[in-house]
Amino acid sequence: MSLEISPEEFWRIAGYVLSLANDYLRELDTLPTFPPGVTGLEVQEVFSEPLPLEGAREEALVALMGVLQWTRPPSPRFFGYVLGSGDPIGACADLLASVLNQNVTAWRSSPAAVTIERLVVGWLGEAIGCRGFSGSFTGGGSSANTTGLAMAREARLPANEEGAQPAIVYASDEVHMSIPKAVALLGLGRKNLRLIPTDENFRMRPEELEKQIEVDSRAGKKAIAVVASAGTVNTGAIDPLPEIADICRRHNLWLHVDGAYGALAAIAVPEKFRSLELADSVSLDPHKWLYQPLDCGCLLYRDPQQARAAFAHSGDYARVLSRDPVEGFAFFEESLELSRRFRALKVWLSLRYHGLNAFRETIRADLEHAQQLAELVRSNDNLELLAPVELSAVCFRCLRTGASDDQLNEMNAAILKRVIQRGRVYISNASIRGRFALRACFVNHRTKEEDVRAVLEEVVAAQEEV
Repeated sequence: MSLEISPEEFWRIAGYVLSLANDYLRELDTLPTFPPGVTGLEVQEVFSEPLPLEGAREEALVALMGVLQWTRPPSPRFFGYVLGSGDPIGACADLLASVLNQNVTAWRSSPAAVTIERLVVGWLGEAIGCRGFSGSFTGGGSSANTTGLAMAREARLPANEEGAQPAIVYASDEVHMSIPKAVALLGLGRKNLRLIPTDENFRMRPEELEKQIEVDSRAGKKAIAVVASAGTVNTGAIDPLPEIADICRRHNLWLHVDGAYGALAAIAVPEKFRSLELADSVSLDPHKWLYQPLDCGCLLYRDPQQARAAFAHSGDYARVLSRDPVEGFAFFEESLELSRRFRALKVWLSLRYHGLNAFRETIRADLEHAQQLAELVRSNDNLELLAPVELSAVCFRCLRTGASDDQLNEMNAAILKRVIQRGRVYISNASIRGRFALRACFVNHRTKEEDVRAVLEEVVAAQEEV
């Protein structure tokens, strides 16, 4: 059988898929936040089948219903992890991007797609106070962080020709797990990642950073970069960027800001992100706080020359021949990827369709929802807030008279499991200095105040059942 289908057949299939999607979105409020009673073995059995040698077109389309049945929906009461809610406008753009099937690697490969990505990168920089930064879209914050640290390594301790040498990178003890991974992958060595203590608000202590830099300097060790967090994954803490930027300037260290979770909140609360523009590189995740469908990360950087120093290495088959600054542009000279999908189209369409102010107001609503939940926790004597609510992550736990921390950890883990089983809200967990926390993170454009109240209602109900 041929892979080709007629335009009429594509319209029929696309219409069927769009109808499924539309019905699914219409029912989101009524769907359980996790498939009820599902087990790993059950899902595995549902989708276990031999490799199909012959097509079964109608059966394949019907099987999509099973995917919906066993999928965790993007519910207005999903508050797990730091995962955006998937703007349907972006999803429509994703469909068109897949049909266009552009390789957004160089202008000559896809003039419109490359031009739009460069435009949207500029928009994002402007939106968070980093006007004039360049950059590129990535699969997510982890790849953006790795790319930023690769630029830092090449800028401060070139390794592309002779190989990597051990070098020191500094970050807080609340840093995202992608940073130790990046340090290992770049050949710097995880033992050379210095985790700087944090204060009572889970923010890096600049005075401790300064001390550790001096210790390493006296020991003859080469330091290259500081990773500051603009929204830690556990609590949403924002490191003191002005003080850290000053330290980096005085010690000639690259400043990379991991803003995958929080930096896009600068659209709504720029006062929380003073000196973000002093960073050398900043990671963002539009699939978090611009609510875009996965995947959609971004790295912004101050100096494109530093990106080219790290990544420019082209085979003859890909070499750009034009000297025109627009027509000669190639993302593969400034990033890890050669083949790249058209991620920018959904952000471009969403921003044009909704406008930046709509995102600003929605982010503010998320921040307010977090404060509302925090106040509900404070007003309940059987609950304890475990961390300040700087952005939209709320970490708390249930209490029991006379229980030790170990007993409370066990009890709250059981409560979390029961909350998810009940299927009305979905929250996750965090470890807050050895204490098991129930964690609700608000990056959801569908959430209403009654959904916030449902978190507390479900936790209290689950505690009674446990």
